[in-house]
Amino acid sequence: MNNDRPITDWLPLTRKEVEKRGWDEIDVVLVSGDAYVDHPSFGAAVIGRIIEDEGFRVAIISQPNWRDDLRDFKKFGRPKYFFGVTSGCMDSMVNHYTAGKRKRSTDAYTPGGVSGFRPDYATTVYTKILKSLYPDVPVLIGGIEASLRRVTHYDYWSNKLKPSILSESGADLLVYGMGEQPLREILRLLKKGVPFHRLNTIKQVAFLQNKNEELPKNKNWNTISLASHEVCLKDKIKFAANFKIIEIESNKWRADRIIQEVGNQRLVINPPFKTMTEKEIDKSFDLPFTRLPHPKYKKRGTIPAYEMIKFSINMHRGCFGGCSFCTISAHQGKFIASRSEKSILKEVKEVTHHPEFKGYISDIGGPSANMYKMKGKDESICAKCSSPSCIHPVICSNLDTSHKPLTQIYRKVDQHPKVKKAFIGSGIRYDLLVDEFNKNNDGSLDEYIEQVITRHTSGRLKVAPEHTSDATLRLMRKPSFKYFHKFKEKYDKISKKHELNQPLIPYFISSHPGCEEEDMANLAVETKDMGFQLEQVQDFTPTPMTVATVIYYSGVHPYTLKSYKTAKSKEEKLNQRRFFFWYKRENHRFIRKSLRKKGRMDLAEKLIGTKRKNKEKQIPKWLAEKRKQR
Repeated sequence: MNNDRPITDWLPLTRKEVEKRGWDEIDVVLVSGDAYVDHPSFGAAVIGRIIEDEGFRVAIISQPNWRDDLRDFKKFGRPKYFFGVTSGCMDSMVNHYTAGKRKRSTDAYTPGGVSGFRPDYATTVYTKILKSLYPDVPVLIGGIEASLRRVTHYDYWSNKLKPSILSESGADLLVYGMGEQPLREILRLLKKGVPFHRLNTIKQVAFLQNKNEELPKNKNWNTISLASHEVCLKDKIKFAANFKIIEIESNKWRADRIIQEVGNQRLVINPPFKTMTEKEIDKSFDLPFTRLPHPKYKKRGTIPAYEMIKFSINMHRGCFGGCSFCTISAHQGKFIASRSEKSILKEVKEVTHHPEFKGYISDIGGPSANMYKMKGKDESICAKCSSPSCIHPVICSNLDTSHKPLTQIYRKVDQHPKVKKAFIGSGIRYDLLVDEFNKNNDGSLDEYIEQVITRHTSGRLKVAPEHTSDATLRLMRKPSFKYFHKFKEKYDKISKKHELNQPLIPYFISSHPGCEEEDMANLAVETKDMGFQLEQVQDFTPTPMTVATVIYYSGVHPYTLKSYKTAKSKEEKLNQRRFFFWYKRENHRFIRKSLRKKGRMDLAEKLIGTKRKNKEKQIPKWLAEKRKQR
């Protein structure tokens, strides 16, 4: 499908492609753990296109072999300005391992879905190799792995606290969050002749310096000190208290600079840029992407992550939910950056020109599908806000939650002559559609959900209540499950009105901090009563830079320092998960035994009845003894 386009439509992956462009030198070389897909949903492509847009010559080393003679790292030679390194669109450890720490057999960002094409802790491995080969060439790291590991963090896979990834990797500079704004600033300064080591005054970067050096001067920034890495290693409570500062400063318009001592060095994290304007985010999405994988991969099979998103449209970034287990706001920010209607419709037109397009857009959404264009009514109030969530424990009265812009753009996409259907594949934040929870209703909520149900649902609709226990939900920063009941009533009523049978698919998490087996039993009973046999479920995975991970490691909530218990052992996690699948016979015996111990046979009765118990009483004594011996 790529043969009708010249190879120069993609950023170069090989030396031959560089020569075709007539370049005798490369300004920036990007190293990525993902296959190169030239699409705005793939970070390396976006970064590469921005570097190109700023007038620099850029080439990409995609999924280099780190176990041979390192020829992949040498193929472009020494870049004029710097190497840029990312593990890819996912943290490499999340990419490689399940919540139970089992090695995954596939990799969605590799042709053919084949695993083994990137190392564990990929950003660190790639950077160390580059520093050994080209010790005098600066290395700039970014992407989600670098971003969420920028400060002392708990690493679930090694079960220990790790220092900033800058310390472990030896990189010269780190860009955190969505990197377009700091990257453009870096490139413009380099073009002016500013040396790389002087780029430490830019917003949204982090770096290490000797702790005896003076901090770079900036009269507009206050500076906050965290407990040192060494103190955190000795004191889990200090580590937890650090996180509160990090999360608050990551979500403020006027944030402070953060410093932390690591051995003989000082980590410096400059404040973030303000959320991208509509013009800025449009500029990123309007770059000349081919929207196709590089032709090099043609014979190696499809790239699963690309297959999933090739006909999708991302309308906005950021999430103001602030869920305790989620990294979206930690990386993309809590304030929403929305694209213009013009930019979105332009991309819809481009999608319809894709050689494989059959009329169906798989998703028109964002991190949470229904947060497009939502922001503070009075932004001067937002400028002073330090809350990690705009909707927990209640929706902020200053938040404009109108769904009119969304409904309007859905209808415009629907009107495109080449679009048969545009589906909402992203998760919908259902609580924003419940009148009792979202009291900022301007009359747009029912109109929106009716539009979604009747025009944009592909057989079933995904929502994420995550749990039924109010105590667990409060820790998750999610609303009470009673609002899910309210939403389902509305969903069922509209579906019945239009004679549609499209199941609602709820997502749930087990083993979240604060969740007990009895909470899982109640979850099973309540969802059974609602007619669900759960499919979309997962165990909690502690990932860097979330409240839930801090609780998992330290045992206390970083804001209150109150203690919470967490299921940690393989057995504890399996036991919680069994309640999701109460309808499987192999789980019945465990469920009865567990609930009998807790004096909650009433829950066992509601879930699986007591027939099996009566049969057990009738088993001959000799057979019971034989079973015990086994």
